[in-house]
Amino acid sequence: MENIASFLKQNLKTHCIGKRLHYFEVTGSTMDIARDLAEKHAPEGTVVIAGKQNVGRGRLGRSWLSPVGGLATSIILRPPAKKIRLIPAISSLAVVHALYNMDLKAHIKWPNDVLITGKKVCGILIENGFSKVDLNYTVIGIGINVNFDTSAFPEIAGIATSLSMEMGKDVPVEEVAVQLYSEIEKLYERIGDGNDLIREWASHMETLGKRVRVSLGSRTIEGTATEVNDSGNLLIRLDDGSIQEITAGDVTHVRDQ
Repeated sequence: MENIASFLKQNLKTHCIGKRLHYFEVTGSTMDIARDLAEKHAPEGTVVIAGKQNVGRGRLGRSWLSPVGGLATSIILRPPAKKIRLIPAISSLAVVHALYNMDLKAHIKWPNDVLITGKKVCGILIENGFSKVDLNYTVIGIGINVNFDTSAFPEIAGIATSLSMEMGKDVPVEEVAVQLYSEIEKLYERIGDGNDLIREWASHMETLGKRVRVSLGSRTIEGTATEVNDSGNLLIRLDDGSIQEITAGDVTHVRDQ
């Protein structure tokens, strides 16, 4: 990982994403660094990448295990406010496309976990910075399990996998980063094609058609995930036949338990 910055500078062919790169061998959280850079007006496409995070963050206030051998990165974007609904689609689709380029078939668990054979290989965290009501920036945090044995970590053993475990060999982290940043840029350039992005996102979503349990703070609902609407929200058909629209929440695939 020590040569990843020079590798990316030589091999990354993007116009925006990753052209400005901040690499840390060990850090607390790439999200914190990226947010600080964004507040200081770092240009769009600025990337923070770490060999190891000590306090990686996941969705809903959870911690994210980020040992040596993984790809931990955060990307600063400045999309139009009306397009932020597309960022989960862009970020998770970029991971799916990057893995496909490596001959790995992955799916998405709404809104943006990436799974291989039903096990989590990537987590994504999206944070927005506002000034009053104006969107100043979006930071996408992506953690991909690249080269480590998830069974060595009791907290994720049995529910997570890694690229090396799936491919049966070590995978160059820097090459995963090149694929990821390239695919993010391609999809971000399509941000004007909102409905097309949502449809493509939904086509890779393993959640659809499954019975799911959704934690909505103090209450929990259960039903069948039927579709993703144009806003990117998940529609659940409850057992009484009614439809519940989910804008945010913790979704569990019931029959995966």
